[in-house]
Amino acid sequence: MDNSQRAAQPDFVLNQPRYRGAQILLARRNFGCGSSREHAPWALADYGFRALIAPSYADIFFNNCYKNGLLPIVLPEREVDAAVRTTSRRFPDSGSTIDLERQTVATPDGALTFGFEVEPFRKHCLLERPRRDRARRCTHAGEIAAFEAKRKIEQPWLF
Repeated sequence: MDNSQRAAQPDFVLNQPRYRGAQILLARRNFGCGSSREHAPWALADYGFRALIAPSYADIFFNNCYKNGLLPIVLPEREVDAAVRTTSRRFPDSGSTIDLERQTVATPDGALTFGFEVEPFRKHCLLERPRRDRARRCTHAGEIAAFEAKRKIEQPWLF
């Protein structure tokens, strides 16, 4: 079933109104453990998350995040704790800010800023991906439309 047709489960924490539209997920140690396949980063990206902040990640999950356009930020546990405390006090108006070019995370009130590391090539890929994807879609729009039309006829159960 298409996710847009499913009823939201009200008891699922991310379906609470205060989390709607969140693009940054704060997590704890070893996030993604047991979720190393690409499906976990896909699901997080499909939900709307653009970045994750945690003290550590499962290795394969960490690498798959980059492959799927998610930024997995590693911060010391005390900094993650401070971000969680600050964000929790500020709901529903909260929203940490990430500046990938400067490699910083700022808490919603701007009182705390944390630096993070990201490999230069991965940073480049994340910064260029939206531009590259838009260009690719525009360049091949006709081919994409033809493929989708053919696929709808050949595999209608997918739609």
